[in-house]
Amino acid sequence: MDTTHLQAAERFIVSQKTTVMSNRYVVSSARPDGSAGEVVAFAEQELMALKEQVTIYTDESRHHVLCTFEADQAVDVGAVYTVRDEDGSPIGSFREKTMVSLLRSTWVLEQPGLTELTGRERNAALAVLRRIWDFLPATEFVPFAWPRHFDFAEGDKRWMAVERKFGLRDRYLVDITSAGLDRRLAIAQAVALDALQ
Repeated sequence: MDTTHLQAAERFIVSQKTTVMSNRYVVSSARPDGSAGEVVAFAEQELMALKEQVTIYTDESRHHVLCTFEADQAVDVGAVYTVRDEDGSPIGSFREKTMVSLLRSTWVLEQPGLTELTGRERNAALAVLRRIWDFLPATEFVPFAWPRHFDFAEGDKRWMAVERKFGLRDRYLVDITSAGLDRRLAIAQAVALDALQ
């Protein structure tokens, strides 16, 4: 899918494929019934890298880079992740708000020329319950059953939603309501919600 058609798309499905040495994500356009359509991107995160970097390709062949995102520092806490196009020019950034995220995961998404978007877990009570679950003994092998949903908004105006679907593998539906939001930046943020948490 070329960049013009990608920018016109409003819904994507992000599906994780776990391997021994990397996390991989297949991004597809979403059909009206919610099933996966054409593959529009393929992301790969190297595990145990000194500094987080994810390359997002146009497809699983990995011949053409769609964009990348990389942390500005080796320590994840407080890192800003710059998203760059295939030529290395920045198209935006995102970062997690560390202190606020102790209770409810919150991200800031920035794109030049647009307002700053705040993305947070939709359900505050569920966010707290998930954190309690993480501290309970013997739960590291039992996944938290309720999915996490994020809304990215400017005040009360929602620009993008990322909803985790039930299943054995991590799978997310990305719904974009703003024509001005760069789809490459939106895809990078959606992948980061899984890869960096």
